Amino acid sequence: MFSNSKQLKICKMEIQQTSNETRGELTAFIEGEKAGLMAYSWAGADKFIIDHTEVNPAFGGKGVGKELVLAAVKFARENHLKIIPLCPFAKATFERNPDWQDVL
Repeated sequence: MFSNSKQLKICKMEIQQTSNETRGELTAFIEGEKAGLMAYSWAGADKFIIDHTEVNPAFGGKGVGKELVLAAVKFARENHLKIIPLCPFAKATFERNPDWQDVL
């Protein structure tokens, strides 16, 4: 038995996507509250540019930014798209995850 037990609360993150002909967003929500946002713009019919990623300070350190980048990777794979990560956070996240290089 463990002598020091802590209650662990696991928060489910939901990511919603909106898009039009020129721009799109992935928005993360945790327990109904906006936790983060990734903005992208289309660069032709087969690729998009990640322009900006931001995380609500209240959700810092919870992996929100990484989950947004991962959602973009999944979207790219499902739709046979390529990603250009101009956002410094997204670019660094891609560099730390070599298994995502197929969408670059």
